[in-house]
Amino acid sequence: MYPLNKSFKEPILDFIERLNAHPQLSVRTNTMSTQVFGEYDELMDIVAREMKASFEKNPSVVMVMKVINSDLEE
Repeated sequence: MYPLNKSFKEPILDFIERLNAHPQLSVRTNTMSTQVFGEYDELMDIVAREMKASFEKNPSVVMVMKVINSDLEE
């Protein structure tokens, strides 16, 4: 997530906090990225809803996502 304004931290932290509110997801955040793990259909539905909420709250936001079809949690 890249909010296109000076106060970029708050929208990013808010998005991550909302993802963490879903117990069916495993969310790992480091200095470079946030990795989200879960069952595909459920995960994609949640991410889509939370992205939409971010778009509605923040007028200029870029989302970048990579989807990997293997379990990197192991």
